[in-house]
Amino acid sequence: MPLLDMVRPRIAGITAVLQQSLEGLLLEGLQSCDVDVIRHCLRTYATIDKTRDAEALVGQVLVKPYVDEVIVEHSVESHPNGLQVIYDKLLEFVPHHCRLLREVTGGAVSSERATPVPGYDFLVNSVWPEIAQGLEEKLPSLFNPGDPDAFHQYTTSMDFLRRFERQCGSQASVKRLRAHPAYHSFNSKWNLPVYFQIRFREVAGSLEAALTRGLEEAPAGSPFCLLASHRTWSSLLRCWSDELFLPLLVHRLWRLTLQILARFSIFASELSRRPISNESAKEIKKPLVAGSKDPSASQGGNEDQGRGPSEEKPMESISSTQLVYVVADLDRLQEQLPELLETIKPKLEMIGFENFSSISAALEDSRSSLSACVPALSSRVIQDLSESCFSYLKGALEVPRLYRRTNKEVPTTASAYVESALKPFHQLQSGHKDKLRPSLVQQWLEGALSESTHRYCETVSDVLSSVRKMEASLKRLKQARKIAAASPVGPSSGMSDDDKIRLQLALDVEYLGEQVLGATSAPAAQTRVPGPNRDLALPRVLLLRPRHQSHGLGEESRVQAALW
Repeated sequence: MPLLDMVRPRIAGITAVLQQSLEGLLLEGLQSCDVDVIRHCLRTYATIDKTRDAEALVGQVLVKPYVDEVIVEHSVESHPNGLQVIYDKLLEFVPHHCRLLREVTGGAVSSERATPVPGYDFLVNSVWPEIAQGLEEKLPSLFNPGDPDAFHQYTTSMDFLRRFERQCGSQASVKRLRAHPAYHSFNSKWNLPVYFQIRFREVAGSLEAALTRGLEEAPAGSPFCLLASHRTWSSLLRCWSDELFLPLLVHRLWRLTLQILARFSIFASELSRRPISNESAKEIKKPLVAGSKDPSASQGGNEDQGRGPSEEKPMESISSTQLVYVVADLDRLQEQLPELLETIKPKLEMIGFENFSSISAALEDSRSSLSACVPALSSRVIQDLSESCFSYLKGALEVPRLYRRTNKEVPTTASAYVESALKPFHQLQSGHKDKLRPSLVQQWLEGALSESTHRYCETVSDVLSSVRKMEASLKRLKQARKIAAASPVGPSSGMSDDDKIRLQLALDVEYLGEQVLGATSAPAAQTRVPGPNRDLALPRVLLLRPRHQSHGLGEESRVQAALW
């Protein structure tokens, strides 16, 4: 319409003059703390539908200079709590500089009885946009996930955001704040998936490196024996440490926790399949000094060059000591899972999670997986102990050679090999009693003793059978030659060489029986060994009591009656 087109410029000019006057009057009222002037200006702004202009004016003139003064990047870099100090100062702005505006608009309890001016929310539309813009522009490193330690200030920032929300006058104001574009922009700056991936590589990479060097010993003061076990536990704790944990990543960190436990179970299971080292007391591998080379690795590299593509690298061996350490660490890790649960609970409570029974059940499944690795490892330990023990007991094969045609005295004590036979068991008990459960050590001893003593009895039976055959052969030969049947005897006894052999074996098995019963704490009258393995039955020959005074031709029946 022509008339409206003619009037519109005049209206715009009048509005601009009025708005300029209102701006000056509002700023004057804020500087002089004149509530009536502020109320009058805000009502006028609302009348001409310019409330957003008033809020923008407050943001530019009142908020922005304060924000520019407070947010300084150097303060964050120079002080460990620099960001917290900045946030505290920003939160002081509202009670110190927005008190009158909040009283007039009804955003705070006022002593005045005048009706509040509706339609304004200075915290949402004036204060927060300037704060968010200042943080994004002046502290860009704060939102960089490539620096996870700095990015972890996300926790401090979210706490600041919650404290700022508490300064809003109502739930409606909080909802308006959360719907504001500046609020969404601030939250979208935090790239949590990238942060988690970086932390995941840190934790998983450190753990995998330790598992690769899985037979190194743990650092001094660690409750674990092996570096791999120590790193597994420290990785679990790190997932839930204040330095790494973020509430919005709780589901990812829980999954990582279960993955770490599953990875260690696989590692322990793989160790149980390694061949046992031929060394009876292989030392735990020490960490290499920086710059030094592992000779075995160098040799392995040279060998690999000569192998065809289809050949596989031989599996690395493991010593019995290392097997014991793995079992001890598995036990210790299972014992500490309740402690891990207590560490996790407060973190879950932060996000309102209450179904702790499911968390406990999942950890129990992981504990069962760890426990399932123990039997195979124990079997390998028992096998190695049995082999070590029997390597001494094979000395029974040398007894005939010591007495046949040597004119030796009649034996009165057990052979030296019997004295050494239980050394591996004593070394296990004395060397690892502080690391292992007594019941587990007893189980290993019983299993190894059962196997090695049965093999020993078979060996003694074979020796006695050989002696008997040799004796019969010599007797037939002498009868053919019509030679006296008596064999040469020592000067102090009329006992034959064969009877000396029988007597020596009788003394050996009796003394071994005493040692076995002492090692297993079994009463002399029992043939079953008490303890977890109650079905273990020792050969009866090992339950004979020494009768050094009754030797002679009855020694063979004395031994054989027990064997058969």
